[in-house]
Amino acid sequence: MTADHRRGWIPAPEGLLVPRALGGLWAIRHAQSRANAWFADPATETRPMRGTDAEVELTSYGEWQAHCLGGWLAGLASIQRPTLVVCSPYLRTRLTWALMAEAAATRNRHLRPIRTLVDERLRDREMGIFELHPYRAIRRRSPEEAARREQIGNWVYRPPGGESLADVALRVRGFLDELDTVAAGEQVLLVAHDAVVLALRYILDGLGAPVPDSLEPVPNASVSQWRREGSRLTLRVWGATDHLAVDEQAG
Repeated sequence: MTADHRRGWIPAPEGLLVPRALGGLWAIRHAQSRANAWFADPATETRPMRGTDAEVELTSYGEWQAHCLGGWLAGLASIQRPTLVVCSPYLRTRLTWALMAEAAATRNRHLRPIRTLVDERLRDREMGIFELHPYRAIRRRSPEEAARREQIGNWVYRPPGGESLADVALRVRGFLDELDTVAAGEQVLLVAHDAVVLALRYILDGLGAPVPDSLEPVPNASVSQWRREGSRLTLRVWGATDHLAVDEQAG
C-alpha cells in the first residue's frame, strides 16, 4: 500500500469530461479475498486456486477490512451518504457490502437501510481458461500466452475464453449510462473489483483520456470518489485506504 493510496492522491484528468446526471459516485474494491491471499503467497502463486472466481470468499483479514469500511460509511456526512448501492454478483463483493452495512448500522444507529441492487455488469474481469490463475501460474502453464500479454499490453490482452480490460470498460460504460438515467441526482456506491474501478476511471476521465494501463491496482477495501461539479463527475479520491489506518490506530 502506497502513501498516495492513503491520501487518495490523483493527477488531473486529460480527457473531455462528459456531462452526468448522478449526484455523486463512490466505488469500493471488495475486501481481501482468499484468492488475493493465494495470489500473494510465494507458496501458492505458481499454481491455480480451485473453485470458481464468482464463489471466492473473504479472508478473516478481509472481514476486518469490511468492518472498517462500515466505520467509514457511518461517518459520512448525510449529504455524501449513498442512497443507492449496486454490487457485483460475486460472493466477495456481496459479503463486503453485507459486513460493511452491518458495521455501519452498529456504529450509527440513525442510519437507514440503503436500497441495494446487484448488477452482473459489475462482475470481475473474466480470465477464461486462466480463471483463478496467479500470473506466475499462467506463465508456467502457457508461456506463449504470457509473452503475448506482455507484448500487446494488459489493457487489450484477451485470454482465451476471457475478457480484456477494454472489454470490461465496454460493459461498465453501458451500466454507467443506464445508471445515469435511473438514478439521476443520487449519491451511488458501487462495490466491485479492481478492473471495474479502473474502467470507471477510464470512462469518467472523458473522451480522449489515455488508457490507464500504467496504474497500479487499487488496494482491497479502498475507496474512490467522483464528486459532482456542475454537470460533470470529477475524480476527487482515488484508491484511498485512510479508514483502515484509522481503525488500526483505534485498536
